[in-house]
Amino acid sequence: MAELIFYEKPGCVGNQRQKKLLLELGHRVEVRDLINEYWTAERLRPFFGNQPVAQWFNDSAHKVKDGTINIHAVDAEQALKLMLEEPMLIRRPLMQVGEIRQAGFVPGPVLDALEVSLDPEKDLQTCPMPEPTTICHEVK
Repeated sequence: MAELIFYEKPGCVGNQRQKKLLLELGHRVEVRDLINEYWTAERLRPFFGNQPVAQWFNDSAHKVKDGTINIHAVDAEQALKLMLEEPMLIRRPLMQVGEIRQAGFVPGPVLDALEVSLDPEKDLQTCPMPEPTTICHEVK
């Protein structure tokens, strides 16, 4: 099996599910911290391949969700600049096997190289929202 470099946001539940699947399939996964990694535009750009710029973004990032950043109105250069300033904007995970790279846990070149077929009924890309919790106070 090839060594997979897996750039994640530490503590991300979605990334944990993705890594679990890869490990269950017998892949070796070298985990790295996407947020604290030293990125340059030249180093980050190859992960996005020929995807439209809007798909480079983590659509769960606050600035994307609240409309502060219109991901459909930025070009590649602007997108990379924003992501270098704020890595939470980067779609994750970033994955690399040798020189093959991809962003997002969706069908693409890295998962193809690893012969990983995703179940179309299971969404392993979208961050699961935590269940609402109820805080109970004991009445004395």
